[in-house]
Amino acid sequence: MITAFQLRAARALLGVDQLELARRAGLSLPTIQRMETSDGLIRGNVGSLTKVVQALEDMGVELIGEGSVSSVGGRGVRLRDRDVGTNKRRN
Repeated sequence: MITAFQLRAARALLGVDQLELARRAGLSLPTIQRMETSDGLIRGNVGSLTKVVQALEDMGVELIGEGSVSSVGGRGVRLRDRDVGTNKRRN
């Protein structure tokens, strides 16, 4: 679903600290800290993982999973174009 590396990279792209992510995800700071110190894929409560992923997506991050379309392959994160999926047009 998400790796500790992706979680840390996503926070860095957004410029938010662990406390802010915890607040936005509705989780405790120790939960976020445990997730970020995981080795490889984050394991744990599926509900908590879902909340973190949703919070990151709500803030504008797209998680790139293993095997997803990417120019060079592998897992990663990127900032999502905020106009994608909306009716806004650029002039």
